[in-house]
Amino acid sequence: MTPLAEDLAALIASEGPIPVDRYMALALGHPRHGYYMTRDPFGAAGDFVTAPEISQVFGELMGVWAASAWEAMGRPDRVQLVEIGPGRGTLMADLLRMAKALPAFAAALDVHLVETSPVLAERQRQVLGDAATWHRGLDEVPPGPTLLIANEFLDALPIRQFVRADAGWRERLVGMRDGAFAFGLSRDPVPPGLLPDALREASPGTLVEICPAFASLAAALAARGAPLAALFIDYGHATSRGGETLQAVKAHRPVDPLAEPGDADLTAHVDFAAFAAAARSAGLSAGPVVTQRDLLFGLGLAERAERLAAARPEAFETLRAGVERLVDPAPTGMGSLFKAIALASDRDVLARLPLVD
Repeated sequence: MTPLAEDLAALIASEGPIPVDRYMALALGHPRHGYYMTRDPFGAAGDFVTAPEISQVFGELMGVWAASAWEAMGRPDRVQLVEIGPGRGTLMADLLRMAKALPAFAAALDVHLVETSPVLAERQRQVLGDAATWHRGLDEVPPGPTLLIANEFLDALPIRQFVRADAGWRERLVGMRDGAFAFGLSRDPVPPGLLPDALREASPGTLVEICPAFASLAAALAARGAPLAALFIDYGHATSRGGETLQAVKAHRPVDPLAEPGDADLTAHVDFAAFAAAARSAGLSAGPVVTQRDLLFGLGLAERAERLAAARPEAFETLRAGVERLVDPAPTGMGSLFKAIALASDRDVLARLPLVD
């Protein structure tokens, strides 16, 4: 057993089976043994690779989006530029390099990174130096006009799982069987109101996932006041649907989500419709869900790639491969599996953001 597995086994022995969201939260964020608390999981030597590590173009285009959002806000003299789940700091470094092309925008930025992992925060400091301020929660970021970017953050928020049994909905739990972690179902039914409206009458055997943290995240964004513009990019689906998406990855390969808690990454596909609904319930405005391909091309991917290729012809093949991976359809590329959604403090700001009709 991993060190965290021993703790979880003791917890289950004491309290009984635990919901999937509690298992996931402990597997990722346990203060001593949680996956993100103990390692840098990015890159070829880690467990997975994210878009900013694939090509510098990604972070640079996030700079284009942020500058456009700043314009949409009316070019405030000071603006809090916030990234939550900032990885190694690569996206922010590329964004800030692009921002230098617009001196007024660059001068307006106060940069803040929201990071709970001490290992990753140290890596980010090595990349960004004194260009940013670090926080453990969004509530610690000073008030003021806010630009927020989050890439592959929503997928790591803990989910609950429910299964439609013959006698109603039951919650999926993690317990122990023959000395190993195993899934089971709650004895008591759960209120159908917990499920998305479109899925409450699903057929027996259907599994549905929800993310309770969407509501608290949306509330925290709304609490920052106006003006605010936020961009979330992640893999998932544009409309709510049934089916299991909980997955674990280690050394770039899928593994059993229950096999090595604390030593493998756990994620779930993002239900963008549910996230948008949570944002609207909190008083925010939410734009349409677009594919990563459409987002990047809309922000000028082709033009930026051409300029880079002309400036660095020796790196053309590397640049081409990276760009293709960002925009090609699944399963080999990220262009269609990954989606993006923009949120804003009000409709006027939202209407002026890139890729919002």
